[in-house]
Amino acid sequence: MEQPQGKRKLSAVWDHFDLTSENKVKCRICLTELSYKSTSSMLRHYRAKHENEVQDTPRINSASRKQMLDEALLNFILMDCQPLSIVESEGFTEPVQVLEPSYVLPTRKTIKQMVAKKYEEERERVKMEVQQAVAVSITADMWTSVNMEAYLALTCHYINENLQLCTSVLGVQYFPQSHTADNLAQVKRAIMEDWAIANKVKCLVTDAAPNMIASTRQLQIRHSICITHTLDLLVRKSCDQIPTLISIRHKARHIVTYFRSSTTAKEKLAQVQQQMGRPTLKLLNEVPTRWNSTYEMLSWLHDDREPVWVFLASLKTDLSQPIADEHAIIGGTLLVLAPFHQAIVELSEERRVSGSKVIPMMKMLYLALERNASNPHTQAATHLHEHLKRRVTDTASNLESLSVLTLATPLDPRFKSLGFRSSSKGNEAISRPRSECASVIGRKNEPQPGTSSQQLSASTSGMLFSIIYSSQDRRENKFSSRRQRTLRGTTNIDEAQRAGLYLIIWPRPPPARLLC
Repeated sequence: MEQPQGKRKLSAVWDHFDLTSENKVKCRICLTELSYKSTSSMLRHYRAKHENEVQDTPRINSASRKQMLDEALLNFILMDCQPLSIVESEGFTEPVQVLEPSYVLPTRKTIKQMVAKKYEEERERVKMEVQQAVAVSITADMWTSVNMEAYLALTCHYINENLQLCTSVLGVQYFPQSHTADNLAQVKRAIMEDWAIANKVKCLVTDAAPNMIASTRQLQIRHSICITHTLDLLVRKSCDQIPTLISIRHKARHIVTYFRSSTTAKEKLAQVQQQMGRPTLKLLNEVPTRWNSTYEMLSWLHDDREPVWVFLASLKTDLSQPIADEHAIIGGTLLVLAPFHQAIVELSEERRVSGSKVIPMMKMLYLALERNASNPHTQAATHLHEHLKRRVTDTASNLESLSVLTLATPLDPRFKSLGFRSSSKGNEAISRPRSECASVIGRKNEPQPGTSSQQLSASTSGMLFSIIYSSQDRRENKFSSRRQRTLRGTTNIDEAQRAGLYLIIWPRPPPARLLC
């Protein structure tokens, strides 16, 4: 409860007391409660107990000091997603008063106003930064809240003036209308226009939902399907074609759900794990919207099979647990799925551009399946291996024809044409930046009278590799003090841009982010 505003103005003693009820006050220094009719008892208590010790404590008389503390409190609430009511929580206010006895916490209403002001400030800062970017990429997705309300979220990815890859949420828009392509396109366009980036969006990444693809087509923006989502669907669809594996996953979901819904069962399982010297692993259930959840659920059940056996054997329940043969199938399945788990984790990285990795990653998945062809010892694992191999082959072939990826891969010094399964598509991908370079150089070096176009084309084509690769060595000395690796080992497009190669090869910056 706040102190009376009129009394606060007349007496400075309210700097050290809080009104807890109509006739009770609490000392902020020693937390003693006193009866309250006037400030006399408060003054006597303060002078007798705390006057000398508080004289040595610097008081907050400066507005800048209070502003600094308010800002720190606001950042604490925002960064840790704390409720606004925390400023009224006794467990929070007491340590604050011990640390700063003279600091008066803002009220909940004041904090709400501060949050709104902070939002507007941050929005303007991000908006200015986004508008300064040469090009941006957008990721869009629909999601449903716990109250079954639909939202459309748009996230922007770009390279800032310091050549850092940045990610900013443009909006999480409440979406009560029908999820048609027209409605999706209308809301996306409105958000992009609000941020003044409609003409800067080079790529829009979504899942493979037909309405999302159609809305992107209406916006006339280059579209790319989320590769991580594609890989997860590839794994899930392959698993759904194995009847034995469907039965095992069904059992696993029931077991995980049982432990997650019963605190007693979860504690007893932890005790069994401790007695058997096993680590307590996190229970993860299979969820269609969470990547790698099938692998993680089966991995938990396989690693904890003995503690689960022991616990369920001592429990009167109708839960059906996997038998020994089914655990052998789970082991073989995990062996087949392990490369896909690693690929999804790698492509989900936030701080590095991952577009150039996609085509090489699909080739590595294919080679991993080839290498492990003789490893599966169960029929279910063998069938899963065959389904995955067929789908990976089809997906890799489609991705190697996607222009936004076939440009990124050869420009990455780590891969060039080595990342392509098809040598012909690899050669086509290499020829594309060659022609782009020749076109740029041709525009800058118009032919002199008497010089044929064939001679110019041969000259520019011959200059290509000296421009691309020799420039690495020339610029290495210039930037050696700022970075310890050469451009041949760079992993980000922004590092290539820092070295000058990025703008030489590609006249307009490609999407800063190709995957969601």
